[in-house]
Amino acid sequence: MSEFAIGSEQFELDGRPFRILSGALHYFRVHPDLWRDRIRKAREMGLNTIETYVAWNAHAPQEDVFDLSGGLDLGRFLDDVAAEGMHAIVRPGPYICAEWDNGGLPSWLFTSGTVGVRRDEPQYLAAVQRYLEQLAPVLVPRQVDNGGPIILVQIENEYGAYGSDPVYLEKLVAMNRGIGLTVPFTTVDQPTDEMLANGSLPSLHKTGSFGSRSAERLATLREHQPTGPLMCSEFWDGWFDFWGAHHHTTSTSQSAADLDELLALGASVNIYMFHGGTNFGFTNGANDKGVYQPIVTSYDYDAPLDEAGFPTSKYWAFREVLAKYNAAVPDAQPADAPPAPAFRVPLTASLPLDSVTNLLGEWVATDALPTMDALGLFRGFALYRTEIDTTSSSSSSSLPVSAPVLAPVLELGEVRDRAIVRLNGVTLGVLARDHHDRRIALPAGARGTLDILVEDQGRVDYGPRIGESKGLIGPACLNGEELSRWTVLPLPLDNLAALTDALAAAGASGAGSGAGAPGVASAAGLGSLAGPAFGYATFDVDPGADLYLDTRDWGKGAVWVNGFNLGRFWSRGPQHTLIVPAPVLRATGNTLVVLELHAASPVATFVASPDLGHTDF
Repeated sequence: MSEFAIGSEQFELDGRPFRILSGALHYFRVHPDLWRDRIRKAREMGLNTIETYVAWNAHAPQEDVFDLSGGLDLGRFLDDVAAEGMHAIVRPGPYICAEWDNGGLPSWLFTSGTVGVRRDEPQYLAAVQRYLEQLAPVLVPRQVDNGGPIILVQIENEYGAYGSDPVYLEKLVAMNRGIGLTVPFTTVDQPTDEMLANGSLPSLHKTGSFGSRSAERLATLREHQPTGPLMCSEFWDGWFDFWGAHHHTTSTSQSAADLDELLALGASVNIYMFHGGTNFGFTNGANDKGVYQPIVTSYDYDAPLDEAGFPTSKYWAFREVLAKYNAAVPDAQPADAPPAPAFRVPLTASLPLDSVTNLLGEWVATDALPTMDALGLFRGFALYRTEIDTTSSSSSSSLPVSAPVLAPVLELGEVRDRAIVRLNGVTLGVLARDHHDRRIALPAGARGTLDILVEDQGRVDYGPRIGESKGLIGPACLNGEELSRWTVLPLPLDNLAALTDALAAAGASGAGSGAGAPGVASAAGLGSLAGPAFGYATFDVDPGADLYLDTRDWGKGAVWVNGFNLGRFWSRGPQHTLIVPAPVLRATGNTLVVLELHAASPVATFVASPDLGHTDF
């Protein structure tokens, strides 16, 4: 048992001065079998603490679910932190931002249409209370005064950039204390007068978020907090990427110099990020400040430990700086990244999406155009279907024989976020939110089955558009007349077992078969992969190493290996490889399923190193 306290000048552990040297590591972005490795490498860099957010919506994908298993086993993660002799800072939000889907807030929270988030609002606070009570059995016994690693808990997250509701913050404090948390509480805000004033309470210890100009920012923080230890609890050492933009990097030498300046001023630090990890599945967030910008699958963040968990030049530069302020930096050092296995595997089977809808979900019939959220679908895709006939409209029959035939126009209220429009199985075009598309011309005389395949590309994680519904936002009009009688197929794509079996059977029955081993070609594969369709391959690989799947010759979609969703790919870039964590793989019979929305080379190519895209310098 130990005691951690906020002293008049420094943090104190068992009555002795303690400088927090922390690194951010989000358990939900790293395979659980790799947590211990990443934590150990943090200690070997010279850190003494691990910080993590808690992603509420990951644990509670539905209102009646709270999952603490597998990669969401926060207790196991904190036990791994303790086993490596490290302390922990936990940031349970409830809002976390983190470039994570919906900023960590569950989408089901918004279905009432009346909830008011991040403020003193009864529905919201009741849900937060339940959330904290569900976390209590994990967090309370793992506090430092109970013999565990947790030394600090953060209240909310950069609240001063969002609102100013001290009653809300006071109620959050009471809730966190009420579930049994006894360690000191902190807040974090960017060090401006307004944000620091609005984002905290006198009873909470203020910390700052910044990545440079430490003396200036700490001085501002000190003006708002005359006593107590100074801390930058988000020292930004990199940044995240959007699809269609460049890969963000920061100067190693400048980041190290900024860290040195911060520590020389006596401050504590949490490096954001120490190890970024990956937005596996459909968990990435998005920004929308007039233009919608979805975040890529990789959360490498140009951090000291790269996406695969290997040290970068920034790791070694930071280690050298930390050694000046931490005499206990271990002699042990992590190994540099070896080349990953490189090989090619042909796709040996494919099935059009239309042919396997019965394996993926249940159709829902509705008169009005529903959102995904209204159907209980909070991540993934949805296939909207209706029947149209423009040949029998009164407007067309009244035209003179000599008049030109005008193309009918489909118009939607809004697309969230990307829709592939098809008529009788033929793709007509794409409506993209980032282009503000809402209309598309159909062929003259269009009639038959109109399909609209909609992709949720990631919920906004920051600002006023948090919580908005996904899918098609009505009305849907054809030549100004509203369409009704829809059937919709929700496609969460979270269990592809039946589909994988169907693809395997299709390959065995003549679409191609065989398993590819490293450096060895399989049996003849497909001639092409035209989407929307699923492709399939199997392969063998020596266990123990991560793989990098090259997606440069594919269009847009997602990939599963042995049922594990690696995340999204898009030829738009900047990211051109997806990481396959070693624990996901087995020696023989690995299955690869790719959802290709457009068109792809019928080959899966694994390369020796990652390609996260071009930089701006």
